[in-house]
Amino acid sequence: MRESYAVSAGTRAGLGELTVGVEEEFILADAVTRAPAFAADAVAVAAGRLVGSRYVVPELAQAQVETISGVCSDARQLHTEVTRLRQGVAVAAREAGCLLIPCGTAPLGDPGPPPVLDKPRSHVITARFGTLLDQLCANACHVHVGVPDREEAVQVVNHLRPWTPLLLSLTTNSPFCGGRDTGHASWRAMLWGRWPTSAPPPYLRSVAHYEQVVAALVDSGAAVDPAMLYWPVRPSRHVPTVEIRVADVLPRTEDTVAYALLVRALVATALSEIRRGKPAPPVEETVLRAETWRAARDGMSGRALSVPLPGSPRTVPVWQLATALVVRVQGHLRAAGDFDTVRRWLLRLQRQGTGAARQRAVYRRAERVEDVVDALAVPTHEDAGHDPQDRACDTAQPT
Repeated sequence: MRESYAVSAGTRAGLGELTVGVEEEFILADAVTRAPAFAADAVAVAAGRLVGSRYVVPELAQAQVETISGVCSDARQLHTEVTRLRQGVAVAAREAGCLLIPCGTAPLGDPGPPPVLDKPRSHVITARFGTLLDQLCANACHVHVGVPDREEAVQVVNHLRPWTPLLLSLTTNSPFCGGRDTGHASWRAMLWGRWPTSAPPPYLRSVAHYEQVVAALVDSGAAVDPAMLYWPVRPSRHVPTVEIRVADVLPRTEDTVAYALLVRALVATALSEIRRGKPAPPVEETVLRAETWRAARDGMSGRALSVPLPGSPRTVPVWQLATALVVRVQGHLRAAGDFDTVRRWLLRLQRQGTGAARQRAVYRRAERVEDVVDALAVPTHEDAGHDPQDRACDTAQPT
């Protein structure tokens, strides 16, 4: 999370009150063609006047904008913040002739080599990585959970890394790219996986070991700077948090909030285990990479390796892993008052499918990707009572 995330992030009384914040990245789509619209600068400036300039910024590609929440302590505060930011940016996008699309990729159009921000760092990245930037309208949801102690933050990474493929499965929301079904539930994860620093993190022995790894990646040229460490979970470089960055941007505010609360409970559980001296399971990086691909392909359908669970890895239904995760973190969910919110979200996923499944359900009606874009568009107050995202969910089938 960028520097605007308050430095006070951390724990306020105990594990049940870990602070949380989210970053959400969005596609800007032309309201007529639904193709990517390179209007990020104008939309960010206009949205900044509505929600505060530190809460919305352009991303590397000029068809993307990113919202940055403040520090939140509970579900109600987080819901209010995410709603406020989505509404403000959606209004600014409409004024610029665009739709604000919470989707991991651009469903229509070929963004090609995108115009990038006119900043020295952006130009260095472009010169070094070239065509890796092609089609890189890749939009994620990053969750920050306050962990002020750096040694504990590194150990939290170890405890969370086996769960990152499941977190991706739960949040897959990018089956379409360039007008076609990619055959994956999260094509964003596949695009993002091209970066040399996007692999699962190694098992970290200490903060010193973590810094050695970061320095080696920068020295190798694989990262321009430490901020280009694109692991699915990492200690933040700028604020006292652990950052979980494996998810696609989610379709609705309710999805984002429930997912962030689940992640916070997972961090709280990890901290409890760390303080009891329980080590994290040392899952091999190659196994995690394979499981991440399977999560990106299948979402919540099919089976997955039971790598987060005790015993030798075996294939189990993905929903069995989700149930095991809820059992693992339910004490912290209940202590924070978040259990029912997360439970309702998971039940909805079982009934209606992930964002990817719901997008495909919309497409099956008329085989028009334009309809998928319209169904995803964040509604403004003027759209009250006509939320296309509700219609996108009504006929989806579980996957």
